[in-house]
Amino acid sequence: MDARNRPPFRADHVGSLLRPAALLRAREDRAAGRITADELRAVEDDAITEVVRMQEEVGLRSATDGEFRRTSWHMDFIYQLGGIDPADEKLTVRFFNDEGTLEFSSAALRVHDRVSLAQPIFTDAFTYLQSQVKTNIPKLTIPSPSMVHYRGGRAAIDTAVYPDLDQFWDDLSAAYAEEVRQLGLLGCTYLQLDDTSLAYLNDPRQRELVAAHGGDPMHQHERYIRQINAALAGRPPEMAVTTHMCRGNFRSSWAAEGGYDFVAEALFNQLDVDGFFLEYDDARSGGFGPLRFVPPGKMVVLGLVTTKRGELESKDDLKRRIDEAARYVPLEQLCLSPQCGFSSTVEGNTLTYDEQVAKLRLVVETATEVWG
Repeated sequence: MDARNRPPFRADHVGSLLRPAALLRAREDRAAGRITADELRAVEDDAITEVVRMQEEVGLRSATDGEFRRTSWHMDFIYQLGGIDPADEKLTVRFFNDEGTLEFSSAALRVHDRVSLAQPIFTDAFTYLQSQVKTNIPKLTIPSPSMVHYRGGRAAIDTAVYPDLDQFWDDLSAAYAEEVRQLGLLGCTYLQLDDTSLAYLNDPRQRELVAAHGGDPMHQHERYIRQINAALAGRPPEMAVTTHMCRGNFRSSWAAEGGYDFVAEALFNQLDVDGFFLEYDDARSGGFGPLRFVPPGKMVVLGLVTTKRGELESKDDLKRRIDEAARYVPLEQLCLSPQCGFSSTVEGNTLTYDEQVAKLRLVVETATEVWG
């Protein structure tokens, strides 16, 4: 069967990787003023070079920088958009795990001016990653435009700036479209839009929150899909674009539950991307039934290997689940990956570096045995 020379690959991964101890210490030293920004960047560079080698050595076809220059998967990008700043208030998200609950707090955002792209975001990071790969395709991950809205809804957008939300969406998609164009000029051929909102909206509790914030819980995903498509409309033909959808990933915990049933028909048929990274590591993620809506030509990357704990999955179990998914979408349209990143925030999930590497190697070995 086709081993695929275009992303997403049969064995792939979401993007973030555990930060090494030396990098965490350097970040603390920088925050305390003990080292300069240039000194921190040198530590980041060394860590990225090493983690790229690791990805190539385990046999992956793509490589990310592990998101090592970020504190979180999304806000480091969003705060660099023109017209958006951190707000004074805090946004608290409740996460769940097998032991109970924990809370993650970060600055909320405020859209105080017209959204724009003053200068391309993460281009320096991508250029360095590009310079370090030897055999792999460099992959850049950025948050979906949906996340700018989902983090605060209408209340976070100044009505004096945007009395009509349609203008906000037009500006946001235009800023993203320019970012995509600039990345294309740099030679980026693998871009991933990370979007928890499209998975969260499957959870009735999350739809209740949307309604409480004055949103339209029944149709918000359709608006998000239209805006992502607008952002991607001018991408170069050589750029493969995927989206990753999970239900939260903070220190091995999650924020939402439920299968993809609520968004599946619109998502798979209308979102103009090449592939979907889907979280499928446990019963919380629902069944494979929604995959029946995936049209020909679109790839589904099954996130069957969990990043939330170190225990290694069985190859036989993974193959069995791939076979189950293939009842709904042809095997040639399927790929394999971990269900999320290993370190969506700087804190990372509760597993070791060696366990992380073992899981990535397991993905590669299993995919080779399934697809060749």
